[in-house]
Amino acid sequence: MVGLRKGHCYTYMKRAYTRRSRRSKKNYIKTIPPLKLTKYDMGDLKKKFEFNVSLVVNKDIQIRQNSIESARQVVNRRIADAASNNYFMKVKAYPHHVLRENRMLGGAHADRLQTGMAHAFGMTINLAAQVKKGKPVFTISVNKEHVEAAKTSLKFATPRLPGHFSVKVEKA
Repeated sequence: MVGLRKGHCYTYMKRAYTRRSRRSKKNYIKTIPPLKLTKYDMGDLKKKFEFNVSLVVNKDIQIRQNSIESARQVVNRRIADAASNNYFMKVKAYPHHVLRENRMLGGAHADRLQTGMAHAFGMTINLAAQVKKGKPVFTISVNKEHVEAAKTSLKFATPRLPGHFSVKVEKA
């Protein structure tokens, strides 16, 4: 079984492609892969905080749901250790863009199994969030004493995400 393709294959944004066919039922994507993000809101949901610390994208980018979930787990663990329950974290990037792949088989006797480019619409393999320049991926709301902890926890997410990010602090 073949695993996931490398992340840089899907990093740059492309428009959503819809197939045009004489038969209208072939124009649509039939199934969407299940969502791997488990939580979007973490921490204390009811409390109001003084500062918002955000991880902001520096250019238009497409982020797969696997990397968003991985980064979310790391950030949530770090901020929970530092601020116990005195924070509120929200995932702002929602994976809605369906990624497809027309798998080509290689090796001996593979010529009988594949259709080549005749039916090249591709199977759905994953979901990705398309994030524009200047938009946040994660936002953490904290009080003044935990701002530095929120900044460092967001910096630990950047190796798990494609592209370049900056941390922005705002007063709520």
